[in-house]
Amino acid sequence: MQSPPFLSFRSAAATAALRMLSCAFRNPNPRSLRAMATIPEKTLIPLKSISTDPNASLLSNSQTLPTPKSLSRVSNRSSSIPVITLPETKDAESETDSEPSLVVVSFYKFADFPDHAEMRKPLRDLCEEVRVSGGIILASEGINGSICGTRESVERVLGFIQADKCLKGLRQVESPVSPEEEAIHHGHTSHSPLGAGDDAPFRWDHVRVKLKKEIVTLGMPTVSPIKRVGTYVNPKDWNALISNPDTMVIDVRNDYETRIGRFKGAVDPCTTAFREFPSWVDDQFQLAESNELQPMSEVDGLDGSTKSEIGEGKLPPRVAMYCTGGIRCEKASSFLLSKGFKEVYHLEGGILKYLEEVPKAESLWEGECFVFDKRVAVDHGLTQGSFKLCYGCKKPVSDEDMESPEWEYGVSCPYCFSSKSEEEKERARARQRQFETWGVIGGPDKGCRPTTAENGTRKTAPRLSKSM
Repeated sequence: MQSPPFLSFRSAAATAALRMLSCAFRNPNPRSLRAMATIPEKTLIPLKSISTDPNASLLSNSQTLPTPKSLSRVSNRSSSIPVITLPETKDAESETDSEPSLVVVSFYKFADFPDHAEMRKPLRDLCEEVRVSGGIILASEGINGSICGTRESVERVLGFIQADKCLKGLRQVESPVSPEEEAIHHGHTSHSPLGAGDDAPFRWDHVRVKLKKEIVTLGMPTVSPIKRVGTYVNPKDWNALISNPDTMVIDVRNDYETRIGRFKGAVDPCTTAFREFPSWVDDQFQLAESNELQPMSEVDGLDGSTKSEIGEGKLPPRVAMYCTGGIRCEKASSFLLSKGFKEVYHLEGGILKYLEEVPKAESLWEGECFVFDKRVAVDHGLTQGSFKLCYGCKKPVSDEDMESPEWEYGVSCPYCFSSKSEEEKERARARQRQFETWGVIGGPDKGCRPTTAENGTRKTAPRLSKSM
């Protein structure tokens, strides 16, 4: 027998209310709480009162139950509602325990990829469909990205990418993530290494798929790892290579990355951006005038150790380079080979692969490795590091740094305090106050599309954050 129309309506309303309550318990935020406040009183049902008998009919199972006082918005009176048959509801804690764990996968590949723009929209749509977050760059020279999601979802995205014959054989590094609640954190721009997201590496509702000229910016289009690249060195063979006194070890990362960790005795170019690396090479080895290396006596290591003097009047016999995941080294090694360097090696899979595969007792790595997501830094075994992020400059800070009088949460740290004007600091303080008040920077309507009502006033319509 077909259910009466009024019963079908109440059943749908009750189901919607239960779903909203379940979501709010797991991830409370101002929007969820405001939405809960609009639930009609008659749709609120005590969870323990719902029948779990699959054979019970909707009509025979109806009974009168009072609305819980804690959920009633209008009065303490009880209301009569039909109790319907629904699947057994698990509590929030058991649901969290059963959720699949998350993984972060960083990947890249240099390839001749002339049709890269055509992949942009379908790739972004797939990521949104399967709830994969992060950032991906497409260019004519290949693809570069870092994404987060359940293993099944991430594998589906990677499978889609590698279905293109140009991108088969992606170089990948996988890191585990604690399956904590993914509370939405809107307080960061797309330029932030955080990528936003409170307890997850990236915001759960946000993926960026961008088109650029290069997948890693060196600013020299003629340098192509597709045509020429250095020799890959497996992590297990890396220690022997860099321990050789004839090997010059170069850290290809930026100064804020090298500050928190690097390999013992490595040369730090002290660059603020990768595009500065070619100029550093030309200056260091006087390549603008000749291909000869000027006498280089000592290079400080993290612990005060030094590299032995490399032969005068010639380029170093051997260069070994490393970076976070390996992509910058591919371009850097191609550049050095074009400058006349003979033996150029680079760490396959980068620091992340080394920390994953080499036991700490055998490791020559000192410190932590900066990563471009909410983990900020990782240690051996790719475990969570101890550094936090300054939201003012998006650079890592230690507990000691946060004891400095120049540290102000959300505003500045010892590394950016002097470079910021008072006007910039006040704007940062205003943003921080907005976040602390609303849980979102920009106010409670952040991320909503403005619309015009019939009376001409502007109102907002909810919308998930999307970015091409």
